[in-house]
Amino acid sequence: MENGAAPTAQAVIVAIDGPAGTGKSSTSKAVAAQLGLSYLDTGAQYRAITWWMVTNGIDIDDPSAIAAVTGKPEIVSGTDPADPTITVDGVDVAGPIRTQEVSSKVSAVSAVPEVRARITELQRAVAAGAERGIVVEGRDIGTTVLPDADVKVFLTASPEARAARRSGELKGADVNATREALIKRDAADSSRKTSPLAKADDAVEVDTTELTLTQVIECVVTLVEEKRARK
Repeated sequence: MENGAAPTAQAVIVAIDGPAGTGKSSTSKAVAAQLGLSYLDTGAQYRAITWWMVTNGIDIDDPSAIAAVTGKPEIVSGTDPADPTITVDGVDVAGPIRTQEVSSKVSAVSAVPEVRARITELQRAVAAGAERGIVVEGRDIGTTVLPDADVKVFLTASPEARAARRSGELKGADVNATREALIKRDAADSSRKTSPLAKADDAVEVDTTELTLTQVIECVVTLVEEKRARK
């Protein structure tokens, strides 16, 4: 990126963090598409390695068993915001990683330091290879994965709003059960020792409870365009 070529001069790295149900994925994909940037869903990578562990019968309650095989699966993330693919050992896992079984185990797998180190390395490699810039969404992007990101956004929303959105995504899900699951997962992700879910000091916090998705997207696009203008 040191050659000063026009396309890379505008390359921006955008980190969008926050708990589940805040509109992270929809916002991140739309912002990337609108600004011509690549897109990376880091949560899908953690789900992918969790899916591999479950499929291969690894004991999810044994961190050392997880750590021992962390390097085995080959995880490849597509970065097209219109069609973000993810494969494990060449198998398309975009569907299987969204099952309740994977959702219920992803926090435990994600908390293992060796898993975080491996996935963080993958994420940094993807970001470094994005010539036009990239929107990376997750829970520790602005704090741990890409602390030098040009724009950092932390999305929040009330537990009720998040549960309603998430149960809308999980067709027919019970809103109260979804709310309990989200709060439990937040607690697990916020309290883990390695790269907890946290807002970076220099992140812009956006409460999406009362905002439409369009308003959230506009807000983030404006932040990115302002940053680009100053670069």
